[in-house]
Amino acid sequence: MTKPEMFITPGYGEKLRDLLHYSQAVKIGDRVEISGQGGWNDNLEIPEAIEDEIEQAFENVERTLATAGASWKNVVHVNSYHVGGFPRLLTKQFLGFTASTCPIAPRSGHKRALKRSACQQCASKSA
Repeated sequence: MTKPEMFITPGYGEKLRDLLHYSQAVKIGDRVEISGQGGWNDNLEIPEAIEDEIEQAFENVERTLATAGASWKNVVHVNSYHVGGFPRLLTKQFLGFTASTCPIAPRSGHKRALKRSACQQCASKSA
C-alpha cells in the first residue's frame, strides 16, 4: 500500500495544525486531496466583505494544491458549501480557476446559479 504524505500550507495551515491537529492536504500516489479551505488569511482572520472572503478562499485552495505539488489544472472534483445564497463572484472565481478542466462540483446552498454558466462553457470546449 502507498504511504500517505501529509502537507501543511505555510501560514494558516501551520496555525490550523497546531490548533486543531489536521493537515491541509494528503497525497497518496498521484492523487491529492485537500481539506476544506475558507477565506481566511495566515492569521485566520476572515475579511468583512464576502467578495474578499471568496477570493481568498480560492487563493487558499491554490496555495494548498501547490504545497502538495498540484494545481487547479489537476482538480477533478470540488465540494462547495454556502450559507445565505450563491454570490455571482463565486461562479466567476470557479470558472476562472477551473476553466481548463471543468471538474464535477456537487454543491449545497444554491439552486441554478452555476449550473447554467459552467455547463455551457464546458459544452463549448468539448464540441
